[in-house]
Amino acid sequence: MPQQQQLSRAGYVYVTCVIAAGVAATTYSVIQLVVEPVSNQWLILAALTLLTGSFSVKIPSIAARISVSDAFVFASVLLFGPAPATVIVAVDCFVISLWLRDENRSPVRSLFNLSAVALAIWLASEGFFWLAGVRPGDLSHLLPLENHLWPLFALASSYFLLNSWLVAIALGFEKRQGVVGLWWRNFPWFSLNYFGGVSVAALLVSYTRSVDLSAIGIIVPLLVISYLTHRTSLGRIEDSKRHVEQLSDLYLSTIETLAMAVDAKDQITHGHIRRVQVYALELAKLLGVKDERQLKAIEAAALLHDMGKLAIPEHILNKPGKLTGPEFDKMKLHAEIGADLLSSVKFPYPVVPIVRHHHEQWSGRGYPAGIAGTDIPLGARILAVVDCFDALTSDRPYRPRLAIEEAFAIILQGRGSLYDPLIVDTFVAAYPQIAPNAIRAGAEATSLMRISDVSDSGPSPLHKIRASATETSVIDAYRRRVGSARTSADALAAAAECLRQLTAATVFVFYRYDKNCDALTCENAVGDRHEVLEGLTIALGTRVSGWSAATRRVSVNADASLDLNQIATRYSPSLRCTLSVPLINENALIGVFTAYASQPDAFRESDRYTFEQVVTEFQKQLLRNPQLHSVVAFPLHRQ
Repeated sequence: MPQQQQLSRAGYVYVTCVIAAGVAATTYSVIQLVVEPVSNQWLILAALTLLTGSFSVKIPSIAARISVSDAFVFASVLLFGPAPATVIVAVDCFVISLWLRDENRSPVRSLFNLSAVALAIWLASEGFFWLAGVRPGDLSHLLPLENHLWPLFALASSYFLLNSWLVAIALGFEKRQGVVGLWWRNFPWFSLNYFGGVSVAALLVSYTRSVDLSAIGIIVPLLVISYLTHRTSLGRIEDSKRHVEQLSDLYLSTIETLAMAVDAKDQITHGHIRRVQVYALELAKLLGVKDERQLKAIEAAALLHDMGKLAIPEHILNKPGKLTGPEFDKMKLHAEIGADLLSSVKFPYPVVPIVRHHHEQWSGRGYPAGIAGTDIPLGARILAVVDCFDALTSDRPYRPRLAIEEAFAIILQGRGSLYDPLIVDTFVAAYPQIAPNAIRAGAEATSLMRISDVSDSGPSPLHKIRASATETSVIDAYRRRVGSARTSADALAAAAECLRQLTAATVFVFYRYDKNCDALTCENAVGDRHEVLEGLTIALGTRVSGWSAATRRVSVNADASLDLNQIATRYSPSLRCTLSVPLINENALIGVFTAYASQPDAFRESDRYTFEQVVTEFQKQLLRNPQLHSVVAFPLHRQ
């Protein structure tokens, strides 16, 4: 029986009714024993029931137990009637609840268990004597039992069905699962325990007609063996179930980690993916999806539906404006690429079709296959709605989040054309119910991402992926901008904008080599107080930039004062270090690209690679147009 606080209102009503009926049946049985006493031998059966009842075995995957004491319960029914049997099972259940008090602390839980089993045996035994047409305790008319095989079968069947269904309904309220499916998965094979118990009881009563200790001495060891067999078998099932759950957790953790990596590349928070996952699962359940494989497929696909974006260039993924036609065509490839990537994974549930078709439209105008209506997998139709809604209500680089009402208006506008009308209507109606869980899951995922980005040993792998994606996107944007530069000043400005985002540099200078005077001349400067660098000339081989030009080697983290002398101190804070990259074309020196930072040792080794990429593009642009020069002519002066 589930804990009281986990029950819905309907669950409370159900539990209350079962408890009331069970208490009434037990109370009636106690009164009947007082008014119409039976042989004290029923106490022996009660003791044996308590003894064997303590040998209970937990049923794997659900909060229920079985024992081998049913033989003595059935014997008490046949020998003494419903009243003693009802009292025996009630006392047995009470003792078990005390025995397991650390596991089951709720008094309501214990009372429900007691009431359910007492009600089940009372109704079953009353039905047995009604079908047999004899009064309880009248052995002369009850024997021989072979004349009453059908009533015996009904006794075992009704006790099993009543007991198991009373528990299954309560578990259904607790787990929010379909009762029929839950019962069918967990209870049917335990009917053997009941039919075995009634068979043993029938043999005992047929050959002894009373409580015979010698016969019991033979039966009890058999029941102990039965208990040990049950315990071993169910223990193995529990171990196998635990192993499967561990593998499933590992499997889902691997999937989620992969999804987090995709999100990091796409510059989308993992909170978005987790919210979409909760929305999709809850919406699927509200739409009547009960198949575990289908629910698992939706759960995994919600995490992995954008896997194909690994193959899409970052400048398209993270473009702040509207995509061009060719860019959108390339973006559309991610659905099929993701499905093809995941096809190599042997999913035990249909994930790939959901991933492949989550951008299809109800009207058939989507991609990649252009299928329409119910030909689109249900999971894909669900994802299309919830993914769009959460994207609309989340901040993006190119727009702030929309209000919920605005997002609903857009979703409803696509109802019947972009989206399945039933899914849209169900989602809009159920949003207040499912949103709190989704928002909480998103917040927890965002917090986890922040924690994972903090490490004593440096940036986390996810942080590195995100940083790498950012760098690639920024450099792609720089390539496009520098390609359209008309002057070296424009090209330097594009390079400076790119490097400011990726490094600690604040001042950037392009020194062009002048063969006539064998010196580097500041042709352009970008950054704080760049005017103090106008006209600066450095002789080849002197200072940092001159050394880099003469040796044609990159210089990293040299002291800025070695390159600028007193000019470095005119900045606030003073410039402290440099990074210089020579521009060489077919062994000919073009110039030097030098950047300055206000912190000592500000440049990392990875910054060197970044600078080389940027300078390469800068140099390509200079070479494409040999006449490219600055629109500003600085007066020359040598220092």
